[in-house]
Amino acid sequence: MRGAGSGFVTTNDGVRLHYLEAGSGPDMLLVPGWSQTAAQWRYQIADFARTHHVVALDHRGHGDSARPDHGYRIARLATDIHQVIGLLDLTDVVWVAHSMGCALAWSYWDLFGGDRLARLVLFDEPAVLVQQPYWPDGLAERVGALYGLGQIAEVVSGLRDPRSDAETLSAGFLEAMWTPAAEEADRQWVLAQNLLLPREYAGRLLLDNVMQDWRDILPRITVPTLVMGGSDSVIPVNAARSVASAIPGAVLRILQERSSHFAFWENPDVFNREVRSFLDSTVGADGS
Repeated sequence: MRGAGSGFVTTNDGVRLHYLEAGSGPDMLLVPGWSQTAAQWRYQIADFARTHHVVALDHRGHGDSARPDHGYRIARLATDIHQVIGLLDLTDVVWVAHSMGCALAWSYWDLFGGDRLARLVLFDEPAVLVQQPYWPDGLAERVGALYGLGQIAEVVSGLRDPRSDAETLSAGFLEAMWTPAAEEADRQWVLAQNLLLPREYAGRLLLDNVMQDWRDILPRITVPTLVMGGSDSVIPVNAARSVASAIPGAVLRILQERSSHFAFWENPDVFNREVRSFLDSTVGADGS
């Protein structure tokens, strides 16, 4: 076994990042979304460690990583991941991303190309989140852009304003990401994990995340890619369809049962099975 437990690496700007590690075999990197933590991948770590060397990362400010007062931007977090991959000497990486973790994969590709990447698994993130007033009719629906500028500005302001009840705002924001069947204990645990990221930093990162448009990156991706969405998710399934159609050769899967934005938690057996099926079908496709 290459590693088990947890560890830390330090970025070039002095930030100590925490990661979980388990298993041996091909390298798999689990990349959380906005305000999420490595611990939320527990069902994937337990499953894929049987066949892979799995690393799950806490972004700066998140989970058990350090909380500097700088760097809450997509490009910086993607750079952090590039440094983690290098420091841990990961190669031919299977990058499994949730939500904002997909944006980090696209930023990584923009900055570093496919350096050390073998496959991408992208779950539940549009290539562009904020609708633009100049777009032609129907474009927002086709790409799955679900926020208006005013709507997201209100959320960001609520997170960053010290006078607001940012914890209640965060709870409401997360509530839409579950199916009604989700256990209350799970909802509360995930909320607590989210609140480990200070709300001021969460607001900064959310603003940077939603203002990106990655549609020009997608056609440049050259590794086998699985794109997944969920029929029960707050993210429209058209987002996954649009992303998959833009990435050459991408495989599209729309989850159907307990397929919320947190489907990897609510229905891990189905989520993991789709990922395994994709990995099995692409063995040897890139020489690995």
